[in-house]
Amino acid sequence: MSEPPGTAVSLAEAPPADAPSKTLAAQRVLPLRRPGRWIATAVVLVLVAQFVHGLTTNPFYQWDRFGYWFLRPTILDGLFITLEVTAYSAVLGLLGGVLLALARLSRSPVLRAVSWTYVWALRSVPLIVVLLFLYNFSALYKTLSVGVPFGPAFFSFDESKLATDMVIAVIGLSLNEAAYAAEVVRGGILSVDQGQHEAAAALGLPKSYQFTKIVFPQALRSITPNYVNQLIGLVKSTSLVFYVSLLDLFGTAQTMGATYPGDIVPLLLVVTVWYLILTSVVSVIQFYVERYYARGASRNLPPTPLQQLRTGLTDLRARIRREAAV
Repeated sequence: MSEPPGTAVSLAEAPPADAPSKTLAAQRVLPLRRPGRWIATAVVLVLVAQFVHGLTTNPFYQWDRFGYWFLRPTILDGLFITLEVTAYSAVLGLLGGVLLALARLSRSPVLRAVSWTYVWALRSVPLIVVLLFLYNFSALYKTLSVGVPFGPAFFSFDESKLATDMVIAVIGLSLNEAAYAAEVVRGGILSVDQGQHEAAAALGLPKSYQFTKIVFPQALRSITPNYVNQLIGLVKSTSLVFYVSLLDLFGTAQTMGATYPGDIVPLLLVVTVWYLILTSVVSVIQFYVERYYARGASRNLPPTPLQQLRTGLTDLRARIRREAAV
């Protein structure tokens, strides 16, 4: 029976305005079921478990011999040579790449042509061919001289005495690395907004100051991740210096494997683990370098691994408390 006109409904009889919201808040929200994701996760976990089980229980891997060789002085000497060659080649390759990139971006047609030709040639020739060519360079040129072209030489020196195995390895890797680094640096410079160049030019700043203080620091945000990928490839490319008689980490393992044929697999595992350690260290350095150069472009810096671990533990404790309360 409806109320007669003009009759007001009592406030005590009216339902509260926030009753629906309180009812919804009291209900537990159930997550959407995704059976495909759970099935894929289970399959991956089973495969990983089988791989780890086979890796740890297969006697063919000889983990006792792996432990014997891992920190042997011979292996550590080869590791030191690998680090030495990588450090020299990375620095020289990056410097050469910067010079080649600047030549490629210059207004001189000669510099552009020479830079393009160098990058084209070195990226086309396999690294092992470059190393072997340099290793036999003394057969082509007994002596090297500096002087007037087609004229008298000021001084000359014996190439075979200066080109030691270490020098050949560093020069070969640096020449190859410079070709790839040039494209990385050039791409980073081109990624800087053109307005930055125009603003620097409007202030009347010298070209060298514009590049070193304004353009290159901004280009490093783009250069760093790409060049670190090149650096990781360089670490692995040092294994080729074994073919120019330089006993690096891989060369030492190959030599020891020839002396101890039964330990070939443990020695290869030793080399694999050491390369994994080296590339992991480079990746950690890359993260912090990228984080450093992201300060001017990102409001919130990416969290460090330690911060991510703390956040994950905090979320896990909060989830456990919610489950216990329910």
